[in-house]
Amino acid sequence: MSQFPGNLMPDEASPEWMNKGDNAWQLTAATLVGLQSVPGLVILYGSIVKKKWAVNSAFMALYAFASVLVCWVTWGYRMSFGDKLLPFVGIPNVALDEKFLLQKAFLGSFPNATMVYFQFVFAAITLILIAGALLGRMNFHAWMIFVPLWLTFSYTISAYSIWNPNGWLSKMGIIDFAGGYVIHVASGVTGFTAAYWVGPRSIKDRETFIPNNILSMLTGAGLVWMGWTGFNGGAPFVASINASMAILNTHICTATSLLTWLSLDIIFYKKPSVLGATQGIITGLVCITPGAGVVQGWAAIIMGLLSGSIPWYTMMILQKKCSLLKKVDDTLGVLHTHAIAGMLGGIFTGVFAEPKLSRIFYLVENWQHYIGFAYGIQSGRFGAGLKQLGIQILGLVFVICLNVVITTLICLLIKVVIPLRLNEEALHMGDDSVHGEEAYALYGDGEKRENFKENAAYGFA
Repeated sequence: MSQFPGNLMPDEASPEWMNKGDNAWQLTAATLVGLQSVPGLVILYGSIVKKKWAVNSAFMALYAFASVLVCWVTWGYRMSFGDKLLPFVGIPNVALDEKFLLQKAFLGSFPNATMVYFQFVFAAITLILIAGALLGRMNFHAWMIFVPLWLTFSYTISAYSIWNPNGWLSKMGIIDFAGGYVIHVASGVTGFTAAYWVGPRSIKDRETFIPNNILSMLTGAGLVWMGWTGFNGGAPFVASINASMAILNTHICTATSLLTWLSLDIIFYKKPSVLGATQGIITGLVCITPGAGVVQGWAAIIMGLLSGSIPWYTMMILQKKCSLLKKVDDTLGVLHTHAIAGMLGGIFTGVFAEPKLSRIFYLVENWQHYIGFAYGIQSGRFGAGLKQLGIQILGLVFVICLNVVITTLICLLIKVVIPLRLNEEALHMGDDSVHGEEAYALYGDGEKRENFKENAAYGFA
């Protein structure tokens, strides 16, 4: 019998249960997702807003990334993926000691340390996406409180229910390949709900909120797009043909969505909007996420057509007609780009999920259960396909209701302690009032600044 090369032989640092290739890919995929947030969304947020909110918007994203990591390893990971406390949440516990971190993860052939890192970047980007609805007026101190509270009382419940093998929706057989429900529907609904409670931007900002740097905005959007290779490609927890399928479908759907949104802009507004194309990128990425590795390439194109047109309609047409949508100031339109696009993805995953691809992804004996409605009709298993579609819709109802209720309670609680919205002076001045810093300021150019001495302490004067 042939021997493995020496570098593949198991040892104390490479246990028999660990696959080096899978571990390397999982760490790479996690880092790609992390780069979507830092610097991807930091750049995107800092450039897509008015100049006076560039620092605040970018820093809301950066703060969330750091805050989530500390909360995640202290209690969040084990609440999401640890031992069962209730059918929808795990027992809070730390993920810091080597005895736990070096054990085999609950899925995949790599250690808990890799899984903790991988799941962290997903939790972090969810909070950063929520921030997109609140840019340009939320009290930064209130945001600092909101992040750990929402992670603890909302994200962990969704993640456990849908992704943990012991979660109630997971046991029912819901398909959420990489976070269409846990991340995108949740962030879209939460962002819209929080925007309602925080209140609107200033009247002047609502009337005119032009991006301060279109090219930087595109740079951020590009990092988000390419980083999604790890977002969906890492979901199978193995460097497999299913990961390859998921990555290709991700880019097919995204490109189709961009072209669809762009075409609608040209048809109705006579100009190819770069900002619109960016929105089309996001909706395509979001829509394919629930089913990236379980749908065919042609289904990815259909989902791209839907994600480039239906959110376009709700954002560009319905937004101006619906009184609730007009009242709630959702700065970047995360309700449309994430909640609605995520709902489309969840529902049409329930339509187009291919049983053979589901078998490759889930690698379980009852893989026949994961069958889309269309394939249920085709194979004569109408009832099974209808059941899967029903489970997908039930998952949406659960995530929507959970986040409306929890987000409302959190906002009301914070409001008792500290204002959710900045005062009128801060709304007028922006970054200089909130942080004492400006994105494009030239310090010391004959201009007296009250915070100049404070900046000097950081070596900038």
